[in-house]
Amino acid sequence: MLAAIVIILAILWILGYAPLSGISIPNIILFTINNHPVTLWEILIMAVIVWAIGILPGPFQAIAGILLLLWILSVLGILAISGLSNIIILVIILGLVISIFL
Repeated sequence: MLAAIVIILAILWILGYAPLSGISIPNIILFTINNHPVTLWEILIMAVIVWAIGILPGPFQAIAGILLLLWILSVLGILAISGLSNIIILVIILGLVISIFL
């Protein structure tokens, strides 16, 4: 089950944050908070991360919860560091892969 979550999260990240040149998928803006658009991709990624947090064991749940909070803050522009949301998603994907093998 966790492997499926990793695959889904990786696909969402590739299509949402690092779009491929041959694939044209619209970036639908659902709403804005403090002039920062919240897109459908971000909502889907958040839903998959919350799903993963429910499946992970205790210590990994705490780490993933903190990373989710940091990711939300970076998406909303409260933590204004360039590329932080991409880095956090990559760390979450790597953490899920590591938790599969442990």
